[in-house]
Amino acid sequence: MSTGHRQIDPQKLWAQIQDWARDLQLSQIAVAPVDLSDAEPGLLAWLEAGFHGQMHYMQSHGLKRARPAELVPGTVSIITARIDYLPDGTPSDWVDRELARHTRSGEAVVSIYARGRDYHKVLRQRLQQLAERIAQEVGPFGHRAFTDSAPVLEVELAQRSGLGWRGKHSLLLSREAGSLFFLGELFVDLALPATPSVSAHCGQCEACMKLCPTQAIVAPYKVDARRCISYLTIEHDGPIDEALRPMIGNRVYGCDDCQLVCPWNKFAQTHPLPDWQPREGMSGSTIAQLLQWDETTFLRRTEGSAIRRIGHARWLRNLALAAGNAMASGQLTAQEAQALRQALQRWAKHPNEVVQEQVQWSLAQGAASHA
Repeated sequence: MSTGHRQIDPQKLWAQIQDWARDLQLSQIAVAPVDLSDAEPGLLAWLEAGFHGQMHYMQSHGLKRARPAELVPGTVSIITARIDYLPDGTPSDWVDRELARHTRSGEAVVSIYARGRDYHKVLRQRLQQLAERIAQEVGPFGHRAFTDSAPVLEVELAQRSGLGWRGKHSLLLSREAGSLFFLGELFVDLALPATPSVSAHCGQCEACMKLCPTQAIVAPYKVDARRCISYLTIEHDGPIDEALRPMIGNRVYGCDDCQLVCPWNKFAQTHPLPDWQPREGMSGSTIAQLLQWDETTFLRRTEGSAIRRIGHARWLRNLALAAGNAMASGQLTAQEAQALRQALQRWAKHPNEVVQEQVQWSLAQGAASHA
């Protein structure tokens, strides 16, 4: 990192940075210290328990995740940022509407955050623009922006900087904004005044733990990713454990349940960015409709979307699983069930063995429900 920047008044600069962040439509920023040493035992214990599943990069990065100054040498302060992602125009009863999706077994449910543009690009671009604005004021300085893109303990940094507190589902919670926001960081070699942390406000509430369909929240603040529907539908690339399949229901990318049931999300904030508006097909489509997408269609429809990175085969695996659950539910009309069977049979000889196996399992669910 460069250290050739001009002498500055940290308090004055921080006030200016907050103004620039608002201009860039960041919902809130704060400053975290770089010493996370007391977070290391918890990180090591989580990894030792195998809760990271196939996310081997978390193990390979080791304690570098908890040592920002090793990850980016020269780092003195970390600007943390949140950007709300509930789309502009979302109705006030949005929680009820989202929960109702799970009662319509033939509908494919995509997590709210993934229905619009890829947040990695949107937030990292704004953090980079913030860095450029700071450079205009102080001269060249060392910095690096992150948005879920490197071994960074994002929630830990956000919590220490006062953006919120860690909920029992392990996500960050804010009294002003619930948990429907993205996090990003700007590592800088500037000495900025650390902002104070805030107290936790979960109390005795365990709503997220009780509602989790797969009981992935194994203890307060501790998630076993190997049972988490978001992990299984996004990060996990093999066959999904048969014991967990029925619990996934009609969720085809991610899961919002622990957030939907959280009382603090009555304060979730909408954001005017058009990037968060749902793309065609990502909200309200049936499983049968999305199973019609061949790989070319999938790549075209998911261009600039976070969904694209899982690839077409994993997308098909998720849809096929949801199709099996829908047919087993007994809630479909004969016509809807037939449409799903036909859509599944199209992929019965897919070159990917995981897709093949999932299609066969799901067709068997449909056959059993009509036996």
